[in-house]
Amino acid sequence: MILATGATGTVGSTVIDALSGSDDRVRVATRDVEAARAELPGVDDYVTFDFAHPETWGPTLAGVDRLFLVRPPVVGVDPIREFVDAAARVGVGHVVYLSVLGAEKNPLLPHRRIERRIESSGVRHTFLRASFFMQNLVENHRRDIVEHDEVFVPAGAGETSFVDARDVGAAAALALTEPGHAGRAYDLTGPEALTYSEVADVFTEVLGRRITYADPSLLAFARRMRSRGTPLPFVVVMLGIYTTARLGLAGRVTRDVETVIGREPIDLREFVADHAGSFRR
Repeated sequence: MILATGATGTVGSTVIDALSGSDDRVRVATRDVEAARAELPGVDDYVTFDFAHPETWGPTLAGVDRLFLVRPPVVGVDPIREFVDAAARVGVGHVVYLSVLGAEKNPLLPHRRIERRIESSGVRHTFLRASFFMQNLVENHRRDIVEHDEVFVPAGAGETSFVDARDVGAAAALALTEPGHAGRAYDLTGPEALTYSEVADVFTEVLGRRITYADPSLLAFARRMRSRGTPLPFVVVMLGIYTTARLGLAGRVTRDVETVIGREPIDLREFVADHAGSFRR
């Protein structure tokens, strides 16, 4: 049995989709079973689960031998590490953990602290260290593109090696179902690193109307996000992500997607074309 946490999220939903053709039984762990059942029909099992409520962990882990683990942004490190320990105690044999690109270089990063607990647990593991998801352009920045014809992020002239979450989900599904991935850490990026000015050019070409890159200050970005009701902790997370790009630390490109899934990663032009309807006025 494969247990998927974060199954209704950006990457988790693509993992479920990628596993749909496998012979393995899949269980979705979620705080809202009915909503998950509606969003992800056809899954073998759904179970009520919350990292903040350890009493839900036992039924969630019963019969599980493989785990896709995602840390929700609002959950601290300690509950995740304790859940890893619980998974090890009940005999989960392989954890595939969604981490972030460069986690191994920053021991204070929450993702790296969780990686270290997984490493010390004795459970076989695979780390998927993903770059910035293209889907964030839809989920967090669609409004600016639709209403103002602009990409409004404070990333300066820095490059980002955008990755499509569908490729990450495909890699996770293979790591969960194929041999040869235990003990590996994959740095998952798209095929190229782009500045946000180049991102705007891609949108212009695909959508057929001029999209510009606003390059706001950190303060202007924070003010706009807060004016829309974006929670302050999430604004802080975004400021950190875009500052990383601004400093030139988000542009590393690897071939790991191709190594794992056996094809070229999706590029930004294909992503925008696939989601063009979301950006139409």
